[in-house]
Amino acid sequence: MSNDRIDRRLGDFTTEPRVLLIALIAVVVAVAALFGGIALLGLIRLCTNLAYLGTFSFANLNLGDHQLGLSSVLVPVVGSLIVGLMARYGSDKIRGHGIPEAIEAIMLGRSQLDIKVAILKPISSAISIGTGGPFGAEGPIIMTGGSIGSLIAQALPVTDNERKTLLVAGAAAGMTTVFGTPIAAIMLAVELLLFEWTPRSFVPVAVAAIIAEIGRTALHMPSPLFPFHGVAAISAVGLAGWVFIGVAGGLLSVGLTQLVYACEDGFLKLPIHWMWWPMIGGLVVGIGGLIDPHALGVGYDNIARVLAGGAILKIALLLLIVKAIIWAVALGSGTSGGILAPLLIMGGAMGAALSGWLPAADPGFWALLAMAATMGGTMRAPLTATFFSVELTGNSNVLLPLIAACATAHLVTVLLMKRSILTEKIARRGHHIVREYRVDPFALTRVSEVMTRDVQTVSAAMTLREAVSFLTAPERRHPSFPVVDAEGHVLGIVDPPSVMGWRRAGKHRDTSLGALLAGMHIIVADPNEYLESLAEKLVKANAAHLPVVEPDRGTLVGYVGWKDLMRARQKVRGEDRDRTAFLGAAINRYRKTTKE
Repeated sequence: MSNDRIDRRLGDFTTEPRVLLIALIAVVVAVAALFGGIALLGLIRLCTNLAYLGTFSFANLNLGDHQLGLSSVLVPVVGSLIVGLMARYGSDKIRGHGIPEAIEAIMLGRSQLDIKVAILKPISSAISIGTGGPFGAEGPIIMTGGSIGSLIAQALPVTDNERKTLLVAGAAAGMTTVFGTPIAAIMLAVELLLFEWTPRSFVPVAVAAIIAEIGRTALHMPSPLFPFHGVAAISAVGLAGWVFIGVAGGLLSVGLTQLVYACEDGFLKLPIHWMWWPMIGGLVVGIGGLIDPHALGVGYDNIARVLAGGAILKIALLLLIVKAIIWAVALGSGTSGGILAPLLIMGGAMGAALSGWLPAADPGFWALLAMAATMGGTMRAPLTATFFSVELTGNSNVLLPLIAACATAHLVTVLLMKRSILTEKIARRGHHIVREYRVDPFALTRVSEVMTRDVQTVSAAMTLREAVSFLTAPERRHPSFPVVDAEGHVLGIVDPPSVMGWRRAGKHRDTSLGALLAGMHIIVADPNEYLESLAEKLVKANAAHLPVVEPDRGTLVGYVGWKDLMRARQKVRGEDRDRTAFLGAAINRYRKTTKE
């Protein structure tokens, strides 16, 4: 195509300079989310010490060291009762692990979160986790950081999309604060929260994550959280092990997801108000804590232990089973808490248990791969899980095994489950979310590829009387036709509404269409423009069809309408069906040949 036929207004991206302002606001959001995350971590430690030691302290406590005995069973029950009361009389949006609620707010609520959520979510989560709840702090801080971003955006004159960007920026800053994983936080935003891949959203989110990481480093927060120095030999045998761990992680992901929602379905059948459900979940947590105290709380010490290779088979299996049961029951009961840390713990325990049957590797290597695979498979976010594990351990040498395991786990869960643990909850509320992002066919297809070239036209010399007879003839298959003059230039479109308008206006029946259309503005399509702009023109013209005019000569070359746009979209789907049909036919031919 010659240079003079290229629309210079088009570019790779549509981002405007206003993104700089949103990025500047994202800095403020990141700072607020940073201190919000620090406050939440401190509040969890305070609640833990108050609940198990009766002391007002922000020091770290190992829940396995408490001296409460059998009475420790009541601690999660009391904590869950408080959370249930807060949810019923405060806001029911604090229930659950936070990420589905953030997605729902983005997709359905114009990215507007209530101030009560910003206040009650971290408090309820701190109480739940501090009283032994088997959750992580990342889900609540993602929701809290998102609430901070949303509240700041609601106070400013920004668009819905910009509010979404600032909400996600707060969520990314919150995740970075807890784990020190800015790249993984950005990837989480891209894979789960933004629902687009554009500089206008990516840049502010990246700015927020970077600022949060700089802030936590300045405050001397530890990074990486779980140093791991193991290496992996790149070999075919190693690849087989990576894939095996990926399959195991995917299957564990499927099992955990089904277990959580089976528990939720069980609670829905109870003849009591949902406010009391967390108490039942808390009782199960308390009993599980008696069996294995390490299953309680955030359990970051468990992650460190399995990465160090210190978990033997019996201990790893006990931790996996107890943690899975109390986590699924508590989460299904609707209490407040996160899922990232539990997934890492359960995946790591599985990896430690399987390591004896896998190729020899550095201690903790298979546990690390299983952690990432379980997280990536359960959340359907393989890139997030990969970079999260690299940043969490500070070890980029295991990047290839990690992506192999995470991609495998992702494939397993996609093939076995319609929805993830995050989107299932939203689907149960009657909303469907598509997580496949593709370039819109409208942005790739030109008008010339879909227009009708053999166009039936009417002459500008046709009278109004003749136009009425022409349009009402039984053989007419469509109601509108371009009006052209002797040189082939388009003067407008004639259709029943325009004819009726002229008749009501008292136009004489012998007046020519050329005279009736003289001086009227007509919207036309360019054969080289893309369907994106054509759709806008159709809406602007409030028309079902537009004439396609050669820009150099001004003559009619085609006719295009909304059905042509739909056919362009159907063409892409048809190509997918054709490929599937071809594969199916090949399989059927193979089966037939085998039987013969």
